[in-house]
This record gives sequence, C-alpha cells and structure tokens, in this order.
Amino acid sequence: MNRVRLFVTAYLLILSLSVQDGFSSERETYEHWEKDIQAFELWDSKNSYPDDAVLFVGSSSILMWKTRDYFPELKVINRGFGGSQIAEVSYFADRIVYPYKPKAIVFYAGDNDIAKGKTAQRVFEDYKKFVEATVKNIPHTPIIFIGIKPSLSRWKLWGEMKEANMMIKDFSAGEENLFYFDSATPLLGDNGRPKPELFKADQLHLNKEGYKLWTEQLRPVIEQALKNKD
Repeated sequence: MNRVRLFVTAYLLILSLSVQDGFSSERETYEHWEKDIQAFELWDSKNSYPDDAVLFVGSSSILMWKTRDYFPELKVINRGFGGSQIAEVSYFADRIVYPYKPKAIVFYAGDNDIAKGKTAQRVFEDYKKFVEATVKNIPHTPIIFIGIKPSLSRWKLWGEMKEANMMIKDFSAGEENLFYFDSATPLLGDNGRPKPELFKADQLHLNKEGYKLWTEQLRPVIEQALKNKD
C-alpha cells in the first residue's frame, strides 16, 4: 500500500511539474515579443493615435502592409508584429488592441500557427477566444478576419489553412459584428496555385501588387463593417 501511495504521489508531482513547465514555456514564448510590444507603447507615449481608428493587428502580413498609404481615407493604426500567432495577439490585446477602442479591427494571423504545427481546429478555437475577449472588453466592435493566405512557400500546409478558414468563415457568418475576408481567391491562378508575381522573392510575403489587390477587395468589407457599427 505504501508503495502505491508513493507511486501516486510521485506521479502527481511529475504531472504538476509538467503542467507548470508547459505554462512557463508558453509564457516565455509570449515574452519573446515584449520588446515589440514595448516599442508600440513607447510610440503611443510620445505620439497621439487617432480616435475611432481602424486597427490592423496580427502577424507579418499586417506589419509589412503600409496601411496608412493604402487606406488614405481611413484613420488607421497598425500593430502587426512579424511571426506572431493568434494566441500571442490575444495575450497582448490589453496593451495593443483594447486601449485604442478602435472603430473596427482587421485581424490577420493563423499562418504562423499552422506552420508551427497547430491544427485548423486549434486555430479556430484560438480565434474564438480572441473574439470572446474582444466582445467583453470593447463590445460592438466589428472584427474582420483576413483568411489565411495560400503561398508557395507553405503550399503543403494549404489544406489545413483552408480548413481553418472555412471554420472561421462559418463562425463569422452567424454574427452581426464578425466579418470574413476571402484573401485566398484573388491570390490563386487558373492552375489553382498562388500567383508568384504577387509575392516577394521568399514566396511567402506579399509584394506591392499583392497588397494592392488585397486593399482593393478588402476596402468594401471595411466599409460594410463600419456602416453596420454606425
């Protein structure tokens, strides 16, 4: 009996340490972005950001998008940090999303999530958590999810990415303040594969022509989201 108790105690201790280590690793991953987040906060402390702006937030596809130039008719804030995943955006949302009280949020992430091995279901669940927290902190704010883009660099992952897109599209369709932007279709050629001429040399990130195409097709979605809020 004593051996059994000893075994159970040891097992529970190991399990506890494993869980704690998991939380520690996740926290360390988030803290990897601390300098980026502090840079945003430093800029905010020295500059005024527009009220009722459209907030672009997410990974490198947001970071590299010169949103102020491409959307001159809008007040915009760009809070993209390259390589980030959905859960990381959520983790820092109280510092780079909620304080701005944006008129609408344009969200791109999920690309890196799947590249790091997360499933479509996990991407979907992480996005739902972001939406739920946003609704709680800044209610009635429209959120536009830019579908995960196909790219030749990550073409082998496109099936999983496409599945995540469909889940988020279906989820958004039933909600008044949630919108889904089909970013993939404009990037695909007649052969069903990404058009190389819309991407940088790495065949992962969009070039100027790619962003021009996205901007043209996203603009009416943003207009609709803002109209719904008004």
